[in-house]
Amino acid sequence: MKINEHTALITPKILLVPYSAHHVPTYHTWMQSEELQKATASEPLTLEEEYSMQRSWRDDADKLTFICCVAPPPVATLTIPKKPSAACTCTREGEDEEELDLRFSERERVERVRRNIRGGEDDAPERMIGDVNLFLCAADDDDDDDEEDEALNQNPPAGDTDAAAPQALMGEIEIMIASAEHQNRRLGSEILPTFLWYIATSLPRITHEYSGNTNTSTSTSTNKSYYLKFLRVKIGAENVRSIRLFEKVGFKKVTEEANYFGELELRLSVSEMESARSVAAAAAVAVGVVVEEAVYIP
Repeated sequence: MKINEHTALITPKILLVPYSAHHVPTYHTWMQSEELQKATASEPLTLEEEYSMQRSWRDDADKLTFICCVAPPPVATLTIPKKPSAACTCTREGEDEEELDLRFSERERVERVRRNIRGGEDDAPERMIGDVNLFLCAADDDDDDDEEDEALNQNPPAGDTDAAAPQALMGEIEIMIASAEHQNRRLGSEILPTFLWYIATSLPRITHEYSGNTNTSTSTSTNKSYYLKFLRVKIGAENVRSIRLFEKVGFKKVTEEANYFGELELRLSVSEMESARSVAAAAAVAVGVVVEEAVYIP
């Protein structure tokens, strides 16, 4: 997808940036690991094929991805102290000591400077740690939650009465911490809610791009409309830590029994996600994550 090509997301520990060509050599090196190939059900690619895959993730309307990096240093701040030092000459004309104390005690603040993230610098190879992805496709036909579908079929969006009924989508999420030195450091607890926050606040643009209204490869029909019905993730049944991570932000197991591949499927309905705008916001609060959106300059 192209909607995030100039967007970076920052938390105290991690930085998410759009997957760009300069990330490919490092990503290619990661994916030579048999362990990562097995974990992601991937086949090894040549470097040329990896560049082609990167272009696909950037241009295709059914794929949204960020590269995960170590967070950059904090931005410069402007702080107004509660009370000026003895050397401070900031007393206003006619202002006494008591008025000065009151003015500063009530106005202590920190102002953050809006920042840009520069490709190749803030996301240099030594700062890269993994990736997080969303893959969109038609929702499963055997999904048992049909009430929302029926309501949308009977009440198409305003101004769209002549169009076909909106079609349900599901989004599959994948997180990979590829850098060995950054594994088992609970970075997923910042990456996941940050990514969910972006999805929740970008839903109209995500479904708009998927619909083909922005000249994408998925569809050329502007008469079709789509809505995201739920998010899902498939996790190995023995990976208790990852299961707990997703459950913490609202995902629920579809069944307690693993599938043929030994995986459990967990889902989060979009209605639940939107309820606080939010699982995103709720998840962020739950793990103490504050997300800052910045401009990404390739």
